[in-house]
Amino acid sequence: MTIPWYQDSISDAGQILSSRVRLARNIKKYRFQQKLTPQDAVQMVQEAASAVTRAGTRFHQMDLQALGETEQKVFQEKHIASPEFLRGELPGSLLISEDQNISIMLNEEDHIRIQSIQAGDRLADSLVLASQIDDLIEESVEFAFHPEYGYLTACPTNTGTGLRASFMIHLPCLERSNLLKKLLPMISKLGITLRGIYGEGTAPMGSIYQISNQTTLGKSEDDIIQGLQSVTKTVIEQENQAMDKLLTTHRDDTENNIYRAYGNLVYSRKITAKEAMDNLSQIRLGYMTGLLDKPKPAKQIYQIMMEIQPGHLMRIAGYEMTEAERDTTRAKYLREIFQ
Repeated sequence: MTIPWYQDSISDAGQILSSRVRLARNIKKYRFQQKLTPQDAVQMVQEAASAVTRAGTRFHQMDLQALGETEQKVFQEKHIASPEFLRGELPGSLLISEDQNISIMLNEEDHIRIQSIQAGDRLADSLVLASQIDDLIEESVEFAFHPEYGYLTACPTNTGTGLRASFMIHLPCLERSNLLKKLLPMISKLGITLRGIYGEGTAPMGSIYQISNQTTLGKSEDDIIQGLQSVTKTVIEQENQAMDKLLTTHRDDTENNIYRAYGNLVYSRKITAKEAMDNLSQIRLGYMTGLLDKPKPAKQIYQIMMEIQPGHLMRIAGYEMTEAERDTTRAKYLREIFQ
């Protein structure tokens, strides 16, 4: 039995926490999501879900409109579903594999969005898994496809392969040195974008970003994967150079910041999500550089980052909490992890 990607130790082994592949598909006989009537949306979702079931794959299916607010937050925090999908007004459905590493959103921006996430630098493996699901579904339904342009999607930037590939990466040293601002225009010219922790329209937290391809039209899957890997390699090289410089010129300050962060997590009685994420980012840097001479917690650092978010805290508590209550609960959770 496989485990969720965020429990895999590989997610703590370097700058790359995870690799994700998303395939966008639309069923030919239905209008795009923006033009679907509620009745057609229900029929489309049922047909797509049946295609997944007939493919013989095991998924747990959930009705989007039946999900409570806390559960929606948890799915977003786990990167299982996009904020846009969770906010959708039309009928939709979410299918999740047992290990939660593969999910299928039915009636997001496109009719079908297949997502595969793996820990660490495993982009090729993520593509293989997503493509297998894609092929099985296509045995039962006909996708909207143009012989010249490829798969037709609601957003033109996804037309072609329909592939959006991304890495989730930790860049504390580039962020601290403000070098990211110089890198952004350079990677944008190469068709790559850097976004916040939950993708488009979100901010980075704990120095964690998503780096992904911007377009698919006219490119093969291999072109997209290789292009993203090449640019990401350059970004990581820049991060390592910034790290070396910090350790050479500001080692004492860097070590002090790391141990202060550790102290905050061990002793705080109240802590905000932002402060906790910043401290955990420092802790992760401390373990990577060897500056932090403390036992590593049993859980991976990103798993801890995820479990201190509002949705996870409220699900564990079993009730809606105020921000102040979450800050207290978060601090208690972190003390138990690091003491």
